Amino acid sequence: MFKFIKSSTQKSDWYQHNNYEIAFWGRSNVGKSSLINALVGNKKMARVSKTPGRTQLLNFFENENKAVFVDLPGYGYARLSKTKIQTMMHMVEEYLINRENLKAVYLLIDSRHGISANDKNVIEFLCKINLMFIPVYTKADKLNQKEKNQLLKRIKAERQQFQFDNYYIVSAETHFGVNELAESVSNILEV
Repeated sequence: MFKFIKSSTQKSDWYQHNNYEIAFWGRSNVGKSSLINALVGNKKMARVSKTPGRTQLLNFFENENKAVFVDLPGYGYARLSKTKIQTMMHMVEEYLINRENLKAVYLLIDSRHGISANDKNVIEFLCKINLMFIPVYTKADKLNQKEKNQLLKRIKAERQQFQFDNYYIVSAETHFGVNELAESVSNILEV
């Protein structure tokens, strides 16, 4: 069972441990907190909001096996000042660049829209710093069959364009794909 450990804004306050960790990142309101809750089986673990930009800190979670998840603030749209957004993005970049035990970033992408311009910038940044990313297409429950087929075609093109092997299509609402994603997380964290 995962439990909330702490929130932090700066490197000196990051959760200190010797185990591997993974991070969840994506644009605001893509479903990061909802997906973390689905993965850990606790609807109240990570705070969920309909308002974009609610996650404003690095939120650390850990289970009994010492596996660590980090819920990162979203990028893109948020009802925050430009200064606050820049501060948050600097905090996230510092974490991604300097966190030695970070194994991978699960990059959440809204399955209804595919990889956006902001997502593309994030992918380029992650590639530049040599950090493994795994796309997770969220909100699959919102798609009808025709849209699901379009998503698969779009993913095929995006895989070629952005050079990723693995990806997941999930719904935090219906738990579609959550078990497969949990297995991937366990493999990466070696638990």
